[in-house]
Amino acid sequence: MPYTAEISSDNPSCFLFLIDQSTSMAEEISAGDTKVAKATGVSDTMNRWLSELSIKCAKSDGVRDYYHVGVLGYGKKVGTCLAGSTDGAELIPISQIADNPARIEEKDSIRMPVWFDAVADGGTPMCRAASQAEQIVQGWLDAHPDCYPPIVIHVTDGEATDGDPESRLRQLTTLSSSDGNTMLFNIHLSANPDATPVCFPDSADDLPDEYSKMLFETASLVTPTMRALAKEYGIKTTDKSRGFVLNADMVMLVQAIDIGTRPANLR
Repeated sequence: MPYTAEISSDNPSCFLFLIDQSTSMAEEISAGDTKVAKATGVSDTMNRWLSELSIKCAKSDGVRDYYHVGVLGYGKKVGTCLAGSTDGAELIPISQIADNPARIEEKDSIRMPVWFDAVADGGTPMCRAASQAEQIVQGWLDAHPDCYPPIVIHVTDGEATDGDPESRLRQLTTLSSSDGNTMLFNIHLSANPDATPVCFPDSADDLPDEYSKMLFETASLVTPTMRALAKEYGIKTTDKSRGFVLNADMVMLVQAIDIGTRPANLR
């Protein structure tokens, strides 16, 4: 059965985030009783996730490199956007990330490391970003042919401004290790007034527009392990559920990323 490979320092896996940084990401999203800019909400989520992943990979001898992580932003420009001492690398060992935040900020009396800043500027060159992501993932698989399959988390709030990204997104999920195909999660923060929030649906029938349906269809099927994690959050899934989220608030955004990336099969 695929998606069962053990993850170890000798056989790590990787996470690649594609983050929409277009001008519209300055619009607000619900965060409990308040609202924050989408870009701010995503950056807060990413920094929290990176901190928690560093802790989960920490052992008595230090942070073990079970994972390499990349964050590719696309807006006014397309490129890696993790700050700190990362030397512009596309995929960075988690130990290096843990040791090199750009700065420490205090929020609600808690000191938190920061690697990723909120940006909202420019168009939505999703095709270019997906093409670059394909090159990054293929390079990883060439070097790690037996790894637990890479996971790509794509967060966007609008339609591509550089063409139709469907074929490029589909191409990502054809790239595979011996343990299975690369997984793609599409998280769509849609401005469509008819977009009802939904997490991991099993059909596109109730989605409000063709763009949401395309993002649903190109997303990967959710694995049984991920379905079990979704159940912990009270999210109902079936064996046809896909890694697609529509109009997430901050709570749903955090839950979706946690389900898609929670460490498993660590050795």
